[in-house]
Amino acid sequence: MAAAAKKLRSGYTTGACAAAAAKAAAQALFSGTCPSRVEIPFPDGSRVSFAVHRCEVRHEEAEAAVIKDAGDDPDVTNGAEIVAVVGLMCGCGNEPIEIRAGHGVGRVTKPGLALAVGQDAINPVPRRMINEAVREVLASLAEGKDVVVFISVPGGEELAKKTLNQRLGIIGGLSILGTTGIVRPVSADAWTATIAASMSVARQAGLDEVVLSTGRTSEAAVQKKLHLPEEAFAMMGDYLKFSLQEATRQGFQKIHLAAMWAKVMKAAMQVPQTHVRNGALEVRDALAFLGELGVAENVLAALQGSNTAREIYVRLSDLDRTDVIAEVCLAAQAYAQKISGLPVTVYLVDGQGRLVLTV
Repeated sequence: MAAAAKKLRSGYTTGACAAAAAKAAAQALFSGTCPSRVEIPFPDGSRVSFAVHRCEVRHEEAEAAVIKDAGDDPDVTNGAEIVAVVGLMCGCGNEPIEIRAGHGVGRVTKPGLALAVGQDAINPVPRRMINEAVREVLASLAEGKDVVVFISVPGGEELAKKTLNQRLGIIGGLSILGTTGIVRPVSADAWTATIAASMSVARQAGLDEVVLSTGRTSEAAVQKKLHLPEEAFAMMGDYLKFSLQEATRQGFQKIHLAAMWAKVMKAAMQVPQTHVRNGALEVRDALAFLGELGVAENVLAALQGSNTAREIYVRLSDLDRTDVIAEVCLAAQAYAQKISGLPVTVYLVDGQGRLVLTV
């Protein structure tokens, strides 16, 4: 009997960790004692306890760090220190708590995001979480005091190079993110939010064309052909239908769609979400689809026994049947245009990153 699939473990956002570190630092500052754990409120009304990794009280300020645990999500910040320094403020501001970016946290340089140009890249929900967590300390230990909170991520500038931050216009480090405080493994919400943000930046830059790609190899191949600003390129991953609809919602006039063969085949077969976890592309289904396109029986016979979509492509190439490959690309184009209502150009990229066909 097959073993049951392991349930993936959820984790916590950088915003939640920043709020916990801020509360720990505030508590240390006003009590003189570093806590080993702190409990903070979450947006849904629940409360979560965090271990304090390290803490230090200095003259008129305290520093605390929480280790980011992203659960089983492949998050670049998993295991990173999220650090807060809380210090006394003059009391001349409008709010008792001022939140700023420290080292390793970026700054917004392009319009179209949840934050204005020039602001520190600490998103609205994390700001509220930090504010609420620190207010709990002020209410119990330091009523009437004003504080400034610096959030930093050691090594954040290097980690940010593994993200899309630079393209989105977030320079100098990571974003402090999260809308619920929880990271759910391979989160669809995180993916679609990034896609939507990428498109928003492109629109704010005045662009009316967007390039949707399934991965960096496909994207790089099209970048060499299209002379468009970097803001035009939105990495959609496997979220095909969502991305097509979002492009329409945000007012683009044209879509460029770049992918390798298996993803193009899935698009042609009108599969809205192309990740293998939503179903591997069965060779028999692919061959049946080719039959529906009118591919000759002798060609279909030559494709029988293929193990993967990639092998179908290799065999078609060996048979010099670029006409069949083009028909699949045209079917993918038709689906994309049906979903988006926009003109779509499809770019087929091979495993070596070469652009082999455009329709």
